[in-house]
Amino acid sequence: MFYFDEIDGKKILKSDLIKKANAFFTTREICICDKNYTNTPQPIPQDKENIIDSNKKIIAKYLEIEQKNLIFPTQTHSANVDIAVKNKSDYPETDGLILTDNNLAIFLNFADCTPLIFYDEKQNIGAVSHAGWRGTAQKIGVITARKLINEFGSNPKDICVLIGPAICGNCYEVGIDVYNQIMNNPHHSPLPKGEGELYIDLKEINKKQLTQIGIEKIDTCPYCTCCDNEYFYSYRKENGTTLRHSAVLKLK
Repeated sequence: MFYFDEIDGKKILKSDLIKKANAFFTTREICICDKNYTNTPQPIPQDKENIIDSNKKIIAKYLEIEQKNLIFPTQTHSANVDIAVKNKSDYPETDGLILTDNNLAIFLNFADCTPLIFYDEKQNIGAVSHAGWRGTAQKIGVITARKLINEFGSNPKDICVLIGPAICGNCYEVGIDVYNQIMNNPHHSPLPKGEGELYIDLKEINKKQLTQIGIEKIDTCPYCTCCDNEYFYSYRKENGTTLRHSAVLKLK
């Protein structure tokens, strides 16, 4: 079950499915990413730099790590999954990061797309993946889980997955091109709402994909980034906002 908690008085979202690791989703109160300035040579305006850097310091302190060990990739709606490594900061075209080192923490950024946090308590290993419609069509959640299973010895029955705040099936209208790509997979279920209207529930699709490979421990967040915009950022509702909430993981 999902519930709100706080870091230094700022709201975050957690699930009681994962108790041993630090796994949570930031809210608008503790933003650590502005896409205008993340992984670009543009100078960050002083006011935004101060806020984002301050929030990163708060999270790093809470996780008991150095801020430089709070790692994130350059997301491009790919299905590429990499492994977080100490002293490495460049992860180009990467939409999933696996975490094996408990001296590091990872985070990925979202504003309607579906966040996936994975954790295997027995192996003390986890991952975070970014599943927009492109990533979902390419099954990035399954790709991430299979890496944990095939390369690190996880048992699907031991993997817990948090499906975080994302745009819901009642809000996510898509065009025929996206509809056709999603329909190419038999486990995807676009939701027709009326003549000429097609809606897709990315959270439910990702859940179905993961259950198909034997993952049973899944907690799906009830919050929609569009309906619950007071808590989370929505690219659609906010006319292309560059601000993001994040999915964060630190191993025990």
